Amino acid sequence: MTRVAVKIEMLRWARDRAGLDMHELRDRFPWIETDGEAVANPTLKQLEAFSSATHAPVGFFFLSKPPVEQLPIPDFRTVGGHRVGRPSPDLLDTIYLCQQRQEWYRDYARSTREEKLPFVGSLTVANDVVTAADAIRNELKFSIEERQQCPTWSDALRAFIQRSDDAGIMATVSGVVGNNNHRRLNPDEFRGFALADEWAPIVFINGADTKAAQMFTLAHELAHIWLGQTALSDADANKNNAQKIEIWCNAVAAELLVPLRLFEREFSPIAPLRGEQDRLARRYKVSTLVILRRMKDVGALVGDDFRTAYGAEVARLRSLGGGSGGNFYLTQTARVSKRFARAIVSSTLEGQTLHRDAFQLLGFSKVATLHELAHTLGVA
Repeated sequence: MTRVAVKIEMLRWARDRAGLDMHELRDRFPWIETDGEAVANPTLKQLEAFSSATHAPVGFFFLSKPPVEQLPIPDFRTVGGHRVGRPSPDLLDTIYLCQQRQEWYRDYARSTREEKLPFVGSLTVANDVVTAADAIRNELKFSIEERQQCPTWSDALRAFIQRSDDAGIMATVSGVVGNNNHRRLNPDEFRGFALADEWAPIVFINGADTKAAQMFTLAHELAHIWLGQTALSDADANKNNAQKIEIWCNAVAAELLVPLRLFEREFSPIAPLRGEQDRLARRYKVSTLVILRRMKDVGALVGDDFRTAYGAEVARLRSLGGGSGGNFYLTQTARVSKRFARAIVSSTLEGQTLHRDAFQLLGFSKVATLHELAHTLGVA
């Protein structure tokens, strides 16, 4: 039986990287026997199981010291004015998977002679916020009035995602890594990111976040696409990020969802806060958090009053939780975007893409599932 030498330092690195407890891991993997720096040599099969449990590539355990992992895209997130620390394996694997999908779609778009998307990189932070929001709204062909007529917030979010997809942006919503429901994404680590590209732009929205927050995240990440800026960002209506790009994107997102000129006309400063934020959130089909942000923008909530109201509303929304389950095929198209799913399924059925590659990018491994997904998308 082949055994391999593994340094305890590498096991600790994998544990910390995955945010797990070594005692819990020792219960699952009794071969981990430590007395400071010594460790029993596992079999290769045992090491592969430990690798799977910690989501660390097995090859890393043969290194002499832990690697320093960097995010593959610019990181604009901050906590207390400082950059966020080590990325989780869930975040890293999600970004890597989206980059692979983007690379595939870029090649597909070129092979099918799709034109570049002229709006990608068409704005800069020097552009007026109102002008920028109008440009995005007009490109998506999703007016304020149309959104107001949506029956529910969920309907409005689905329509917003669909219009983004129709415009050429692969809008992806998922609360897990790939299709692994045991690897739930943490909205406290990130709400979304944007991968800018003239042929294959992607916006990723953390579906584990509240439905109320997802609308703002989408609007914020769209602003990054219009800047032509790939980024992991602070998509938060209350975030006071010191970076100019994030301040601009948050301002554009708020203006895109609730134009200030309309808000000032409809907001009643003498009405009770709870009733007014709920009324305006229903009218614009946005989060109450966005409405609180707009109240701050017009000077109706300032300082501690705003921070207290915003914090209380975040806690209330998170206590509501979110739905789960549903139709697998509809969930699947949301997780990879309808645009991407339709393209790769069509390409695979036409013999242009290997089933192996399609399965890896889609996250399942059965031909029957591929054909059922094709039927759902109308490309069978």
